[in-house]
Amino acid sequence: MMSINPFAVLAESVPSLFLQGFVVIMVGLVIIGTLVDIIHKKNVKYFFNNAKKAKLSATRELGTGERVSVIAKTVVHDIATTAELGAGKRRVAHVLGMYGTILFWIASVVMIFCYTSGDKVTPTVWPMMWHIGAILTCIGGYWFWLFLRVDVLAEAYPWYRIIKADLFVLALLACATFGLAWSYTQSLNLENRWDDQVFLTLYIVSNLILFGGVYWSKFAHMFYKPGAAIQKNLAEADGSRDNLPPLADAPKQFGLGIKREEPKHY
Repeated sequence: MMSINPFAVLAESVPSLFLQGFVVIMVGLVIIGTLVDIIHKKNVKYFFNNAKKAKLSATRELGTGERVSVIAKTVVHDIATTAELGAGKRRVAHVLGMYGTILFWIASVVMIFCYTSGDKVTPTVWPMMWHIGAILTCIGGYWFWLFLRVDVLAEAYPWYRIIKADLFVLALLACATFGLAWSYTQSLNLENRWDDQVFLTLYIVSNLILFGGVYWSKFAHMFYKPGAAIQKNLAEADGSRDNLPPLADAPKQFGLGIKREEPKHY
């Protein structure tokens, strides 16, 4: 199972051009959904207006080298390792899900576009990457979904409570889960089976929901958050701090304040 390209097996009954066209359509849905999100919610407009306003209060001008250095450090530290989440379980789950998804998607594109037509043999590394990526996505995603969500961990809501904001993570988990199930049932290679077709259908539907639901989900946050992290660090470097007051070593003293009496109750 781990060394088999499931798309190459599928290409024996479905034209490879159809598989490649499906990927192109998914990419198109992401672009359209993100653009609609930008136009309707005006997130990017607010982001640029806020950055322009903050620049007016900058205390120093950053040179090109400094800007490149800040951006590079942000990418390596804040974005690549999700440092803003601290050193807890939430960060580990996010890193597992993030890198698992990246491996899952990259391997999918390579196997579909490079190894589904003709008699090309898929190198073992790509199916391995696809399966490992899906497994990492499931580990990080289910860990987050069942135990680490804020409304589950802090507000005692049940794990099965679903809201619109959960569309992204649920669709992503469905893609990885049904993809693994489809690959496994396909690898059994038994005659007159129907379960692999069921899981293939579920895999296709979950992809349609994931990439077609960009406007209604948190899919676009993977584009917004890196930009916000870069802008935040640039603002700290030039002294503008996004128009926020500077940090203080201790709170300001405003006299004795209100003199309170000792409590007389339990």
